[in-house]
Amino acid sequence: MQLKSCIGGLLPLVLGVAIWTGCQRKTVPAATEQAPSSQTAGIPVCQADSLWAFVKAQTDFGPRIPNSRAQKACADWLLSRLESYGAQASVQEFTAKRWDGESLRGRNIIASFQPENPKRVLLCAHWDSRPYADNDPDSDFHKTPIEGANDGASGTAVLLEVARVMQQNPAPVGVDIVLFDLEDSGKPRWAPDARGDEYTWCLGSQYWAENPHIPGYSAWFGILLDMVGTQEPCFTMEATSMYYAPDVMRKVWGKAALMGQGHVFQSRNTGGLIDDHLFINRILGIPTIDIVHYDNLSGTGFFPHWHTVGDKMENLSASTLKTVGDVVLAVLYE
Repeated sequence: MQLKSCIGGLLPLVLGVAIWTGCQRKTVPAATEQAPSSQTAGIPVCQADSLWAFVKAQTDFGPRIPNSRAQKACADWLLSRLESYGAQASVQEFTAKRWDGESLRGRNIIASFQPENPKRVLLCAHWDSRPYADNDPDSDFHKTPIEGANDGASGTAVLLEVARVMQQNPAPVGVDIVLFDLEDSGKPRWAPDARGDEYTWCLGSQYWAENPHIPGYSAWFGILLDMVGTQEPCFTMEATSMYYAPDVMRKVWGKAALMGQGHVFQSRNTGGLIDDHLFINRILGIPTIDIVHYDNLSGTGFFPHWHTVGDKMENLSASTLKTVGDVVLAVLYE
């Protein structure tokens, strides 16, 4: 995923360069310190230890990079987990061309809950990790695959926990969980003309949007989770989401505020991103938002260990994972 200056020429020019602004690092209070509001009483919640275990299980495979043993092993594990929670699950295998022309094997994991329910919500994340630590301060690591505890594993862990909760407490809507592969294989900084093609990113979501698991697939709305486990969380109203799905974003951020999480889900407008939601919106027309961490002190707009070898579990927070998961559940069950 990367910052973008415009969205395929579709965003108003007033956006200019996508520079994250308007949010300071803040640490989310422990989940046990949050009093549930009357609006969320009776809604199921996530378990922090379960979320942590889901991140660890993914990172234990090693970097989940294309054409690797870890990629296949992790995909098999994700499929088995979702099936164990009662989902109608499948793997969408595909091939895609990398930025340099190399052929990559991809595996999107798709899980449907209550497939007979016509009113559906799409939840998604990417589960792969970046093949290059091209933002690492040490140039010796620029071609080293990363563990991707936050950038990949965190969003996937939250959706696995949502699936586990839904098995025990069926949601009032049908839910489709799509875990995208090959999101993070975009052109690295050290490549020629690195400031380039948005289509080198999010290869799995591009493929799925053009070839959905059900012909003519649609959903009421969608929520993408990306980099949702940082220790100092800040989620802002990202411009791609606000362009395509402003009502969905206001709905989710409003629910978070009612739950006492307005200091984390901040009503601030920040720049647009090339992320999986862009292609879901652009190709399928499903209004989809991105819950993605923003940091105005890092120099990149992302968390401090973004695309570095430091993206490890030691830099995550189970409390943050729980906060995000509980907001998603509250939106589903309201």
